[in-house]
Amino acid sequence: MKSHLPLLDPLRFAAALGVAMFHQMFWSWAWTSIGVPGFERTVAADVLYPSAAPYTWFGWVGVEIFFVISGFVIANSASTSSPGGFLLGRALRIYPAVWVCATATFLILLLFGSGPASELILPYVHAMLMVPKGVTGQWLDEVYWTLAAETAFYGLVFCAMLTKKVTLRHLAWGLTIYSAIFNAVALLVLSCTTPSDLPYLVILMFRVPCAAFLLTHGCFFALGIWLFISANRQLTALEQVAIAITCLSGAAEIYFFASFFLTSIPAISDQSALVPIMVWAAAVLLIAIAAKRSRRSAGKASPETPAYLRTLGLITYPLYLTHNVIGTAIIRALVDAGWDATSAVWIALGLLVLVCWVICAKVEPAVRSAFMQTLLYFGKLPERRLATRRPALARGLRLRPVVAKPTKGRLQAAT
Repeated sequence: MKSHLPLLDPLRFAAALGVAMFHQMFWSWAWTSIGVPGFERTVAADVLYPSAAPYTWFGWVGVEIFFVISGFVIANSASTSSPGGFLLGRALRIYPAVWVCATATFLILLLFGSGPASELILPYVHAMLMVPKGVTGQWLDEVYWTLAAETAFYGLVFCAMLTKKVTLRHLAWGLTIYSAIFNAVALLVLSCTTPSDLPYLVILMFRVPCAAFLLTHGCFFALGIWLFISANRQLTALEQVAIAITCLSGAAEIYFFASFFLTSIPAISDQSALVPIMVWAAAVLLIAIAAKRSRRSAGKASPETPAYLRTLGLITYPLYLTHNVIGTAIIRALVDAGWDATSAVWIALGLLVLVCWVICAKVEPAVRSAFMQTLLYFGKLPERRLATRRPALARGLRLRPVVAKPTKGRLQAAT
């Protein structure tokens, strides 16, 4: 099976950059039309970017692109790993970065925020443990809501692997139907109500506070799985129908959230809800084309992914976790120092990319190594497995589960 598509690294970096520009150049001032944002408001500068609104308001669709890529990548990991190896690989991939970035965010809020420190303790603990805040409460950083959806998806995959009967194909079908039904009903309800009506708000609640249910976003993870399967074999006619359903379901989710934005924020009332759909569809099309080429080149030696592309992929995760609060604090410092608002944004993003490179190349591998040593000390990790991973830690590369041939008891794409 193909283990990696080189396209995924720059694509996910572009998605993260889009989300960062959305938060810094649009949501940072447009939130007043909807409600109070997260803790980033306590470190923000008083700057507006209304002229950039037509080009930045839809940057949030990068999250939907992330979820499709995640479905593809996680399907690949699950298809070549045991349940324990998969769970260990996911923990080693997501927790060290969260610990580093959440701690940095916590310190920035303590040092430069205007709110009481007591408000930060519980959100920080939740972030470190990756515990969803639920319907009430507050995230340490609003971007962490996506981790609730990600971990819910990882949990589904892990449980499917434990059954030794549920395959990737079964899981993709389940998420396809489950999410499509909800998004179809949601689209129907929202077409008959307005953003001020209770049904509208209840439906929107499943996008962020209830993200772990995967009702609105399950279709994106399912689409990623289908694209992974298509990279390894020709899809059947029924599976092609499933892809069409996930695409329509995903477009519906993007449409009703975009419509909420356009209706609630006067600054973008003249924009079209089709724009984020088109951006997302273009990204999905690129992945589909890359998957098809990957299948056609099966059996041929694949060229090694350029190091700079892999670096972009590694930077993406910490960039996503730090751009909102920490990026906002950098912009405020630059504006207070006399820089104009636009220059401050671009300098802040450049500095964040540099900082995130240091995190993924130096800090995160050290934390991951300490995490593994702790697991070894408590007897939860075989020493030989730790030894095989040390070279990867030293190079700062992404850790992958131990590769093994898929057997009857593991999730497989072909069954």
